Amino acid sequence: MKPIRVLFAGTPEVALPALDLLVADDRFRVVAVLTNPDRPRGRSATPQPSAVASRAAELALPLLQPQRVRDAVGAIRDSGADVGAIVAYGSILPPAVLDALPLGFVNLHFSLLPRWRGAAPVQHAIRAGDAVTGVTAFRLDAGMDTGPVLRSLERPISDRIDAGALLAQLAVEGAPVLAEALLAVANGEPGTPQPVDGATLAPRIGAADAVVDWRRPACEVAAHVRSVTPRPGASTTLAGEPLKIAGALLVRPSPDVLPDVPADDIQPGTVVRVDGEGIVVRCGDGLVHIARLQLPGRAWTAAADLVRGRRLAVGMVLGTVTPST
Repeated sequence: MKPIRVLFAGTPEVALPALDLLVADDRFRVVAVLTNPDRPRGRSATPQPSAVASRAAELALPLLQPQRVRDAVGAIRDSGADVGAIVAYGSILPPAVLDALPLGFVNLHFSLLPRWRGAAPVQHAIRAGDAVTGVTAFRLDAGMDTGPVLRSLERPISDRIDAGALLAQLAVEGAPVLAEALLAVANGEPGTPQPVDGATLAPRIGAADAVVDWRRPACEVAAHVRSVTPRPGASTTLAGEPLKIAGALLVRPSPDVLPDVPADDIQPGTVVRVDGEGIVVRCGDGLVHIARLQLPGRAWTAAADLVRGRRLAVGMVLGTVTPST
């Protein structure tokens, strides 16, 4: 059997496991790589290649970096690829691009479709408190993650894992799922239409979506923090100063956590305990333990370090302009 000729489309680091697997697998031959143009990064705003562009250069693979993907239709068609494989490319492919290859395109999506269609499926799954997630490889069509499903894999969501770690895990476990889907397409499998019921949307997460509302139940606060870690990062304030937080876990109340104080009398956002591992914060209903903090212009640090540095103490309130004592 001749190798399946693949045009790989992807941009961030999460796409690398799939690219590496396809390059190493004799059943495939990656004939070209499509990725976003170099973007300004860092304080110097110097244009830098994407993770996929850098890997393509290391592998000496032909690279396509159009400003607009529709401008690359001819180059995609001329690549000689049989099929396209997409992992987090970052742009919607117009019909002209979808029709440029004989077998079309197969997309690896980090959810169990039709749940969480869109740009941020992992973040939304964690924030919603989903017990399971997974990956879906499907035929790309003109809709938003609506094409026929070829292969999928289900995985549980730990109540300790954050979005960055879960996405990295799914990227590795999803790579062989994509490979099997590409083989299915080459064998003429049409895929299974997605069900009409159960579809949810996962729009892109921005900084405004990362602000912590301490009035929410502790289980929701903890899930919210994990869902936006590491990017854009959960945010609150300390004495009116911006503060980012990470490493949020639920805490079971006990007398040593809330001594002699009725829980309902404690303002949400109040630091009720400090220990060698971090701080415990009151929510609208329940408590969360916060392990890591970041002040503006500073590196991430253990929450306990700010306690030792007297920047944090029991009785201070996060999310308000003036701390209470």
